Amino acid sequence: MASFTKRIFSVLAVFTLLVPTAYAKEWRFNNFLPETRPETSELEQYAADVKTKTNGEIDIQVYSGGSLGLKNTDVLRFLPKGAVDMSLAWANYLGRDAEDLSTVMVQGTIGSIDELKAALPEVKAIYEEAFSDWDVVTTGYIALPMLQASIFCRKEPVNTLEQLRGKKLRVWAKDQVDTFRRLGISAQIIPQEEMYVAMKTGVVDCAVYPALYAHTVSLQEVSGYASYLYPMASGPYILGISRDKWESLSTAHQQALTEAGNALWERTNSYDDDHQKELAARAKLEQSNVKWLEDFPEEDRKEFVEAITQVWGELAEEAGGKAPEYRKRMLSALGRE
Repeated sequence: MASFTKRIFSVLAVFTLLVPTAYAKEWRFNNFLPETRPETSELEQYAADVKTKTNGEIDIQVYSGGSLGLKNTDVLRFLPKGAVDMSLAWANYLGRDAEDLSTVMVQGTIGSIDELKAALPEVKAIYEEAFSDWDVVTTGYIALPMLQASIFCRKEPVNTLEQLRGKKLRVWAKDQVDTFRRLGISAQIIPQEEMYVAMKTGVVDCAVYPALYAHTVSLQEVSGYASYLYPMASGPYILGISRDKWESLSTAHQQALTEAGNALWERTNSYDDDHQKELAARAKLEQSNVKWLEDFPEEDRKEFVEAITQVWGELAEEAGGKAPEYRKRMLSALGRE
């Protein structure tokens, strides 16, 4: 009898240890980036870290490339309602619903890694405040490299603003539309997932995109030429969760999500080898029959930066709300007041 009782307790002990994993709650994480992007690998590592830290009680499954059918421009609409458990978000995609958020960090206005490092603490502080206004809690960030935005064109070599005039150009944000229009260039917003077809079918002649990520969207298959135009420092991607879901979690689970998010930021917030990665990416593209042209002339690049800096101020005033305040805080962080 004693032996039988001991076996029963042994079975119960094993069962107790297995319960957290057996009854793990699977979370859906919406990731609009393709599986081939390095950020997606980082999200997978984040999910693994959370699972380890919660003893398997939270099992995040990352759904990449828009596979859940949710648009990156709609994050502030579906995430607070709990359509998914968590989602990646990028402020520059959210201008329709949160204009003041989309003007915090306008690409092209920061020209060096030192400026980027000075700005990022303030950017993160603003994002936490702004997303909170939408009932979204930020649990982590993925830093983006100091990229170089280039102009990819289908059939004709283009490496001056004059040559770009008369071409139809794909961009991804309103500030780019306004800047290129100021320069006499027709630009339209086309989502990343639609860019390949737009280039292939001639809906646009050219597209703005960083060489570092061009292979992840097969841009080399629909582009014959490319040339560097401007530096592209970006605000980080945000890992968001609805406030309701966050507040329903235990303190231990909140801590696990936060710690995994902090580790994610530490892994990605480095820019030392960005230029070498850029050169390697260009070389790879040339092997895929993309002819890499000379950079846009210095005077053209200066004209672009001047135009986008003016547009930043105009967009902040136009957006209203907290946008002018955010811009002032950014200029202070950059030492430009």
